[in-house]
Amino acid sequence: MQQETPPFTRHLRIHQDRGHTVLEFSGEIDIAAATEIAPALDRATGRPGVRIVIDLRAVEFFDCSGLRLLYRARSRVLEQGGRLHLVCTHPLTLRVFRVTGLSRLLPPQPSLDAALGQPEAASGRPSAT
Repeated sequence: MQQETPPFTRHLRIHQDRGHTVLEFSGEIDIAAATEIAPALDRATGRPGVRIVIDLRAVEFFDCSGLRLLYRARSRVLEQGGRLHLVCTHPLTLRVFRVTGLSRLLPPQPSLDAALGQPEAASGRPSAT
């Protein structure tokens, strides 16, 4: 079976790391970038049991279009019984996540290693408490 070549766009790079599909967003994530990223994001998040890490460390600007991408990815991954982790270190983006409540649903990690080391309970599933 031939493996599909991962898509590379100006705002997205996809690669595999330790059994996870890592989606690295970069640059300015606005409505134009979201339109470019969405099809690849949907392909990556549409498989049963998928394990995804979205890495935002190279993002310089992040607006509500980016938030919609993350909420959509989370919803699709959870519907498929998968796991989703988020990496983010940018102070303004982290603030947006806190204000919108996204940081409670997808706790941002400071590095790819930290995200890959997270247990399943931290994958964006609502806690039982």
